Amino acid sequence: MTLRAEAAQRRRRLQASIGAGAAVLVLIVGVVLIVTLTGNDKKRDNTAAPASSASATPTNCQWNPSAKTGQPANPAAKDVGTPPATGEPRTGTQTMTITTNVGVVTAQIDTAKAPCTAASFTHLAGKKFFDNTPCHRLTTQGIYVLQCGDPSGTGTGGPAYQFANENLPTDKRPAYPAGTIAMANSGPDTNGSQFFIVYKDTELQPDYTVFGKVTQGLDVVQKVAEGGVDDTNGPGDGGPKTKVTIQSLTMGAPAQS
Repeated sequence: MTLRAEAAQRRRRLQASIGAGAAVLVLIVGVVLIVTLTGNDKKRDNTAAPASSASATPTNCQWNPSAKTGQPANPAAKDVGTPPATGEPRTGTQTMTITTNVGVVTAQIDTAKAPCTAASFTHLAGKKFFDNTPCHRLTTQGIYVLQCGDPSGTGTGGPAYQFANENLPTDKRPAYPAGTIAMANSGPDTNGSQFFIVYKDTELQPDYTVFGKVTQGLDVVQKVAEGGVDDTNGPGDGGPKTKVTIQSLTMGAPAQS
């Protein structure tokens, strides 16, 4: 019973740290996981936070400035403009190809269930936003993900806009099975460019947009995980010892499924 209680407590700590703030980087030793859109680590109690009201697909994609009015822009943000305001595909799937220095990962992106996320990735990929960027974070205890998508490599970067959640796995257990590709965020509707690849079934609060699944190359990510983590953020959380660089990320044209 003691071991189960300790495991449950550690899992709660992990989940509480998956969010990130937009302006201040707060790294708390022993509290882990996913940096977000602007990528700053800040403890957030996901167990108490309600699921986003945007779990259904938004009828219109809104590209909101990541910097709040009257506040300075995040210096780690990379401004490449915003996706088109209208006309994003809302049916079928797309193929995302992530070419890294350790292998190629391909994924099926659900354009029907996550059209805004797909549109954002299509825009950013077209601007070569992800090219020559590191996967800066790996977790190997309780939550099993490799996190990428920050051009600055610091965990604080992203684009100059953010957008709403969609396709939250509220009815799935585990919510994030192996092979899932999902968005990191700092709370409801604060998605940017940082995303995570789940390499082993992971139970998290369903607060993170699921926009695709790995179709080939999950073994590449699993091999990186086997190489270990440097524990800079606490046990089982930090930079991967096997350095991973996204050499290119491309999005195929939408196809009917």
